[in-house]
Formats: sequence, C-alpha cells, structure tokens
Amino acid sequence: MHVVVIEDDDAVADGIVDGLSDRSITTTRVATGTEGIALVASLEPDLVVLDLGLPDMDGTEVCRRLRATSAVPIIIVSARDEEVDRVVALEIGADDYVVKPFGMRELVARIHAVTRRTGQDAPTSTPPSPEAASRLVVDSRARRVLLDDVEVHLTPREFDVLEYLDSDRGAVFRRADILRDVWDTTWFGTAKTLDAHIAAIRKKLGDPGWIEAVRGVGFRLVEP
Repeated sequence: MHVVVIEDDDAVADGIVDGLSDRSITTTRVATGTEGIALVASLEPDLVVLDLGLPDMDGTEVCRRLRATSAVPIIIVSARDEEVDRVVALEIGADDYVVKPFGMRELVARIHAVTRRTGQDAPTSTPPSPEAASRLVVDSRARRVLLDDVEVHLTPREFDVLEYLDSDRGAVFRRADILRDVWDTTWFGTAKTLDAHIAAIRKKLGDPGWIEAVRGVGFRLVEP
C-alpha cells in the first residue's frame, strides 16, 4: 500500500509517516495542497491522508480537486471538530474524517476500513467471490462486531484488542506491540492481562480458532 500524506505540520506529518512505515505502509509526504494534487496525479497512490489547514489552500479545496479527477480514497485529519466540518468534508468526497489529536492505531484501523470498503486493497486481477467474504466483521466506525450477521457484545478493551488484530488480518502481532498500542505506552502490567482478554474474545466468538497463538511471538486473527 502507498499512502500520500498532505500535511504542513512537521511534527504531525513525521508521526504519521513513522507510524505507517512501522506497519510496512509506504508513505510520501508533501506540505502543500498544490504539491499534493500533483503528487496524487503522478503516483496514483492507494490512499490520501489530507490535512485541512494547509498554507496555500484549504484542504476542502484539495479534496474537491482530487475527487474531480481521481477515485483515490481520502481520509481527512483535522483539528476542526465541528459537525459541519465533518459533514462538508464527507459531502465533497472524503471517505473518512479523523479529529486531531488521534492515535496511530485508530488511523491505521480507519485506513484498512476505508480500503476494504473501496476495494483498494483487493487484487485488481481477480475480484473476490461472495464465498471469500469473512463471517467476522469488525466495524471500527460504529465499534460493532458482527459474526454471521449476529452482533457480538465485547467490552471496550476487548473490542480494541480485536480491532487491532483485524487491522492486518492474518498478520502476527507481537505481545509487546499489542500491549503498547492497545494499553498505550505507559502500560507496565503483566502480559496475562492480554491473555485474559484474548480468552474472553475467543469465548464470545464461540470458537478459539479465530485468534491463533503463535508461540513465543504473539497472536493473529484468522478464519477458523
């Protein structure tokens, strides 16, 4: 996946680029709307992360221009938290809206959710068949989990763990990374807390095969 980041704040941009790079997502960053529009046209990336407060033009204008020529998914990140700002952004073609400050785990989950909805992360040569659709749906925006179209009720922390594993389904996540990102960097508790949450999620999903333990490493979410 290749993500273009259009953000003029160096601190914010560096955090996004580093966070996505740590998750093996290729990123290219520019600081102005003009550069961003030209870059998207030349690179044809998989997704755009777009700030609204740019120095040369408002991010909503960038979104309009991108949408006029491209179907690339666009996630807006902005300190503007009024409902009208979110509504306008979505109406002009943005696919999602994240309010600053935000955590990398949330942004990555939204990136995967948007690309799943738009089909950007699916192979272009062979569209997925209906049989390939997962029985388990983790809806990050609504914070709901559906298994065979039946809602599974998780605690907030259980949802966070499952959402984290679902952000790259099939990939193995290290225990230390899960504890760091889900419980935040100040967590110094025992890893047994993670084991307890995994056990609870498995029980509620009705099949321990959904979350596979990789000995000495961590866990991954798979289709049993």
